[in-house]
Amino acid sequence: MEGPPTHHFMAGKSLASVLSELPSAATLRYRGPGVPPWGALEGEEERSGRQTPAAATPAELEEPQAPRALPWPMAARRAHRQSQAWDQTAHGSESRTTRWARLLRGSREKTRKCIHRLKPWAWTLKRIGGQFGAGTESYFSLLRFLLFLNLLAVLLVVCMVLLPTWLDGAPPGPPAPDPSSPCGTYNPRSQGLVTFLSQLFNLLSGEGYLEWSPLFYGYFPARPRLAVPYLCSAFAISLLSLVLILYRSVSGMKQMLLAESGTLTSYSHRVFTAWDFGLRGDVHVRLRQRKILYELQVELEEAVVRRQAAGRTLGQTVRLWAVRALLNLLVLALLGAAFYGVYWATGYTVQLQETPLVQQTPLLQLVVNFLPSAFISAVNFVLPPVFKLIAPLEGYTRGRQIVFILLRTVFLRLASLVVLLFSLWAQITCGGNAEAKSCQGCGYNKELPCWETRVGQEMYKLLLFDLLTGLAVTLLVQFPRKLLCARCPGALGRLAGTLEFEVPSEVLGLIYAQTVVWVGTFFCPLLPLLNTAKFLLLFYQKKVTLFATCSPASRTFRASTANFFFPLVLLLGLAVSAVPVLYSIFLIPPSRPCGPFRDLPSMWAQIPRAIEGLPQATQDFLFFLGTQAFAVPLLLVCSILLAYTVAVANSYGRLISELQRQIQTEAQNKVFLAQRAVALSAAQG
Repeated sequence: MEGPPTHHFMAGKSLASVLSELPSAATLRYRGPGVPPWGALEGEEERSGRQTPAAATPAELEEPQAPRALPWPMAARRAHRQSQAWDQTAHGSESRTTRWARLLRGSREKTRKCIHRLKPWAWTLKRIGGQFGAGTESYFSLLRFLLFLNLLAVLLVVCMVLLPTWLDGAPPGPPAPDPSSPCGTYNPRSQGLVTFLSQLFNLLSGEGYLEWSPLFYGYFPARPRLAVPYLCSAFAISLLSLVLILYRSVSGMKQMLLAESGTLTSYSHRVFTAWDFGLRGDVHVRLRQRKILYELQVELEEAVVRRQAAGRTLGQTVRLWAVRALLNLLVLALLGAAFYGVYWATGYTVQLQETPLVQQTPLLQLVVNFLPSAFISAVNFVLPPVFKLIAPLEGYTRGRQIVFILLRTVFLRLASLVVLLFSLWAQITCGGNAEAKSCQGCGYNKELPCWETRVGQEMYKLLLFDLLTGLAVTLLVQFPRKLLCARCPGALGRLAGTLEFEVPSEVLGLIYAQTVVWVGTFFCPLLPLLNTAKFLLLFYQKKVTLFATCSPASRTFRASTANFFFPLVLLLGLAVSAVPVLYSIFLIPPSRPCGPFRDLPSMWAQIPRAIEGLPQATQDFLFFLGTQAFAVPLLLVCSILLAYTVAVANSYGRLISELQRQIQTEAQNKVFLAQRAVALSAAQG
């Protein structure tokens, strides 16, 4: 009687031996020395454990690399480390070059570990990513990045503005009234006894005792040693922010390109390579499991949407694009109405401030001062949920929906800020008419004797009102909604629904606040310090809200989308903020009675005056940098470098495509030969 078919199969050539003979089996060397190849039998495992497999290249075994840098599992790295220690003991001390290289690698690794440990809230972000997904974690990561950015801005302001101010002596008090001045008088301090209610209103509006303080532009005296550092601080903050955001966006772009290319988004990648074998503790294991679960959920959701898109008929595609066009028209109509409302509120505020009733009632005056800020906050509170309801109707994937919601919301928020700045520009410059009665002789509106402080006060009120609105929404909306949902299991609880953390709207809140700070830092130098305190409070507020009132999102999105698109929107906010600041520096005449640029035709005019005080050789060099003789060769060199970079990138892209085709061919060869080997073994049986 013949034995079972499995006996004949084992008598023939095994599947592991067939696969090991293929050329592509060389990739198994990444398992490292001392580790048996995949599919090896028990006898083969014992033999392979006693010797170094031939699949490991001599370069990997002989080159002195740190075990952590080798693409091997933990057991192989441990064996390699022991082998290196035995070799060093047997053959004497290592050479000086090798020792210095090893010490340098060790110091670099320790420095990297120290920097990673110095990052605040690392465990909190890991916990948030495990419980609520990578999208929610990206919000808190962006918040930590912006907090670091504001701390650097505060450091620059202290070193370049506050220290030069106090080193030259205490600033003088407010300017004395001068009725003969063609640009009016400026007296920021209140006269007589000031009540507690007035002090509170001054704190909220930035007027009174705060108006003549280091918080605003008008406080700083007209000193040559202060004017140039004050101007350079604005450029330094913008340049530093640009460099850091570009660095963050480039690293996020690499992740997004890998994720969108499909090379690393297959389910096999998630299943076989997403686990971290260095985890210890049940808490870390559960968090990692949840994170992988959210990633697989994103893949499955996007696969369903792509499958539905591939199965649409021509009529369904035309109908879908018609729906998208109508929805975009609705979005444009809502945005246009919001912008008109912001412009109307800003103009109506000026009219209300001139009425006697408002001037005699401090409470009404405070409400009127906050009218533009309140209207902008109301629009930003109402329209983003509408955009969220519109996005699923367009038939995009979850990641694409997040992008469209972000684009519409950021356009709403930043454009609302632009409309507010445009209305302020119309008030300051008399609508661009320097010959108007209010602007004659000064170049700006005489009713705003220190217009830079007025702009800084508007940015201060926007920042403060945004903080108060966020606290009010948390205390008066989110917590009562959570209690209602938990205590009322019936229809009322279902009507309240579970609260999810809305990543797009929350991220746009951060970007809006940071854009306000970038605009207002020149006119309100301590605004980054206030924003640092706000972001610090906001982090713990959102953390408590997330764990106490929110449930995990029913639909998530890739972290790569957030890591690339969030810094990109932040760059857009930086570009928007640069326009009014540069316009004020180069074109609008500075205020006569306040600020470090008094009696100058423009703020930038201080730079040529400072250059004239330098040695002649330095002057010639600096003026040469602004000539065509320097600009044209620099442009040519940059063009050549750009063309070279593009050519290298294209060659690398072609090489990567060729390697991907080779990998696909090798995989097909493996499958075909394995099927043939199994078929031949079955035929022999």
